[in-house]
Amino acid sequence: MEILVKIGQFFLSLSILVILHEMGHFAFAKLFKTRVEKFYLFFDPWFSLFKFKHGETEYGIGWLPLGGYVKISGMIDESFDKEQMKQPPQPYEFRSKPAWQRFLIMIAGVLVNVVLAIVIYCATLYTWGEEYLPTRNLKYGVSCDSLALKIGFQNGDKILSVSGREVENFQMVAHDILLNDDRTVEVLRGNDTLKIAIGEETLASLVKNPMIFIPRIPFIVDAVKPNEPAQAAGFMKGDKLLAVNNTSMQFFDEFRQAMQENKLKTVTVTVEREGQPVNLEVSVPETGIIGIAPVSDLTKFFEISRKDYTLLQSVPAGIARGTATIKSYLKQLKLIFKPETKAYESLGGFISIGKIFPGTWDWQAFWNLTAFLSIILAIMNILPIPALDGGHVLFLLYEMVSGRKPSDKFLEYAQIIGITLLLLLIVYANANDIVKLFR
Repeated sequence: MEILVKIGQFFLSLSILVILHEMGHFAFAKLFKTRVEKFYLFFDPWFSLFKFKHGETEYGIGWLPLGGYVKISGMIDESFDKEQMKQPPQPYEFRSKPAWQRFLIMIAGVLVNVVLAIVIYCATLYTWGEEYLPTRNLKYGVSCDSLALKIGFQNGDKILSVSGREVENFQMVAHDILLNDDRTVEVLRGNDTLKIAIGEETLASLVKNPMIFIPRIPFIVDAVKPNEPAQAAGFMKGDKLLAVNNTSMQFFDEFRQAMQENKLKTVTVTVEREGQPVNLEVSVPETGIIGIAPVSDLTKFFEISRKDYTLLQSVPAGIARGTATIKSYLKQLKLIFKPETKAYESLGGFISIGKIFPGTWDWQAFWNLTAFLSIILAIMNILPIPALDGGHVLFLLYEMVSGRKPSDKFLEYAQIIGITLLLLLIVYANANDIVKLFR
C-alpha cells in the first residue's frame, strides 16, 4: 500500500507540474495569436490514451510519462514536422512572430514553474506554518556516522557554526556543509571550541551521504520486537538506559556501539524502570542487534521552534523560501560538473523522485515536494540545451542581439542533438536507480 501511495503522489505532482508548465507556453502563444495544434500531458508516440479536439487544438494524454508538450505551428520542436516547415510561413505560425514574442512564448513555462513554487510555499506557510529543530537546542550534541567520525567529529559535538555562520535550522547543517565552498565547521566539545575542516577528498563520500550526523538523544525504549534477544532479556517500553556492564552510558549511539563490541557475548544492561534501576542479562547475537527501538520523537527531548504566518506574512516568506531553494539547487547542480565529487553517480530517475514522497498521504509534504520539483523542472528546462526551453531561448537571444536568425536546418540538427542528449541522460539516471536497487 505504501508504494501505491508514493506512486499516486508522484504522478499527481508530475501531472500538475507538466500541465501548468505547458499551460504557460499555451497561454502566451494564444496571447500572440499563434496557433497551438496539440496540448498533451505525457508523450504520445504512435498512440495516445485519450484525446479530443476543441477549436484548432487537440488535447490528450499520452502513455509515456516523461513530461508533456504543446505543438506550436511553425516551430521546430520534438515533432520534427518537416512538411509544415517546407510550406510558406503563415501569419499564425511561431516562425512568423517577432523574436521578442517567440522569446516570451518559450520562457513562459519556466516562469510558470517558478511562480507556482512560490505560490505553493506561500500557501503552505500560511496553512501549516513552519516547524524545525534549532541547532542551538541540541543540548546533547550530535550522533555521528562512520564518515563524520573519519572527518574528525565526535559523538556529543555541538555544532556552533558552518563556514562562520550560525545555522538556525539543524536540517540545513548538512546542506550548508556540502554546498558551501568553505567547509569549516565550528563545534563545542566539552569546554573546548574546535574547528573541523572538511577537505575535498571527502566530497565524493559526502555527496552520497550528506546526513553524516543526527541529533543525539538519550536511549529510552519505544518498542521491543517479539522473539528477539531484547524480549527474552525482559526489556520493556519506557526503560531508560543507565549502563552496560557497569559502564555508565545514556545515549543510543553508546548502546549501539556497546552491542557491536560484545557480539556473541552476554552483557548486563542496567535500565531505569519506574524510578528504580533494573539489571537485564541479554545475549548479543552475531549481528549486534537485539531487537529494540528507541524513542525517536524529537519533541520528547528538544524544544521545537514553530512559527505561524498571517496571509500577508506568508508572501515575503514564500518568496524567500522559493529564492533560497533556487540558489540551493543551482549549487547542487554545480556539484555534478565537479568530477572529484562523483555527484553524477547520485543522479536518479523516476524511482528516486518517487521515493522522496512519504509512504502515507501528507498534503503538507506533498505540496512542499511539488514546489521543490517545480523549481527543479524550471531550472532543468532553462538549461541551454537544444530541445529544452533554454535551448530555444539561447537561439532567440542570439537572434535578438545579432539580428540574424539561425537557419531551420541548423535548428533541426540542434534539436536532434538535444533530444539525443536528453534521452541518454534519462537512460543514465534511471539505470542508476536500477543499480541502486540491487546494491
